[in-house]
Amino acid sequence: MVHLAVVKVRGIGADEARRRALDERFAIRSAADVAAELGQLKGVLMKAGQLLGVIADGLPPEAAAALATLQADVPPMAPSLAAGVVRAELGSSPERLFLDWQPVPVAAASIGQVHRAVLFDGREVAVKVQYPGVAETIGPDLDNAELLYRLFSSFALKGFDARAFVEELRARMTEELDYRREAADQQAFARAFAGHPFVRVPDVVPERSGVRVLTTEWVEGWTFAELVAHADPATRQRAAEAVWRFGQRCVLQLGMFNGDPHPGNYRFHPDGTVSFLDFGLVKRWDPGEWDLLRPSLDAIVVSRDPGALVATMEHNGFLRAGHGLDPQLVYDYVSSPYVPYLTDSFTFTPSFVPDTLRRLLDRGGPHAGVMAALDMPASFVILDRVVWGVSALLGRLGATGPWRAMLLEYLTGGPPAGHWGVTEQRWPAPPGTGWVTPGPVGQTDPRPAAGAGPIEEAPWPT
Repeated sequence: MVHLAVVKVRGIGADEARRRALDERFAIRSAADVAAELGQLKGVLMKAGQLLGVIADGLPPEAAAALATLQADVPPMAPSLAAGVVRAELGSSPERLFLDWQPVPVAAASIGQVHRAVLFDGREVAVKVQYPGVAETIGPDLDNAELLYRLFSSFALKGFDARAFVEELRARMTEELDYRREAADQQAFARAFAGHPFVRVPDVVPERSGVRVLTTEWVEGWTFAELVAHADPATRQRAAEAVWRFGQRCVLQLGMFNGDPHPGNYRFHPDGTVSFLDFGLVKRWDPGEWDLLRPSLDAIVVSRDPGALVATMEHNGFLRAGHGLDPQLVYDYVSSPYVPYLTDSFTFTPSFVPDTLRRLLDRGGPHAGVMAALDMPASFVILDRVVWGVSALLGRLGATGPWRAMLLEYLTGGPPAGHWGVTEQRWPAPPGTGWVTPGPVGQTDPRPAAGAGPIEEAPWPT
């Protein structure tokens, strides 16, 4: 992997020899190099590896080893190639579009890389540049659904719906290739959380963005590793609660949520507030989706009623008719991710996610019958990633709190709990952004259809 040390090299005034010397340090210098790196399903596999990565510790050793090979990022592309993408997308060179442009990227990921720059009004920005030819390279692989079905079926795990996973992967990756979609989603989150006491979403710069280039406000702050290393326990606790509350509020009350809770997508601040980055993987509830899931969540967390859980899962098609399973057995299995919310106080540990997943994926365990009878919709794949990903992050922080009471704030309008509860309940949510007031158990969710309600995509210049 080519190193990503930030080199203070100015693009303006650099002669051709200097540019060539800089380019020589990078493995990807042409669209053909991109195709070679991402070819033969590698791009799709890497994204799949990122989506599945949170469950790696719960997989059998051979499956975990295979998954680990899918999670490496693509090497960064040469500065001249990145500049060419910017020029083709925005009509001019980075040196003309920005007061200052750092040609060496500060980060690289599966389909693009990030450069630091300064606008002419003095604002520092992050510029995400997509590798050229990614859409042409990955597109045919996304279209080849049957091949992907067979590939992921090789995990051979009951409870892992390969077809559902592939369908969700294809839909989300197709969206992720168009940075205009990501920009519109990020703007929607920024509007929804405007003035929020502990959630910050960087602004988008539309005039410096397009299909393959996305420019957003630059955010300073601790990385996750720096939070762990430098923050005191109280600050870590506040940050953990902020990340958790952001996810719950989005899923339960906003109707859209960021499906990639990777630690690298956050910047943490000394007061416990958090900036949320990278909205490439956003899931919106389709009309009726949440109405299917909410009754099961109520039965698990609010009433803690195995009989009610089985009844609602049968009614909504999550359990096959005639399964004959003991309701308590079903409840024990399905409630496993929600154990922190079944007691008044809970401490997340690093072992919580892997230990729970090992039990859930144990084909020879006591819940094999439940695994075989479950039929969860494809759209819940991304929600599962959020549940497990956030739980894993809280485990790494050793977060302790009244998680049950905090969850009931969002589900039933319960009294505020935790560090941020009172502060958030006093926050006047911006009008017209789709927030839903929580209702009592069993009440039909009154939210408007996601994507068709007041949350609108921002207009884009042609």
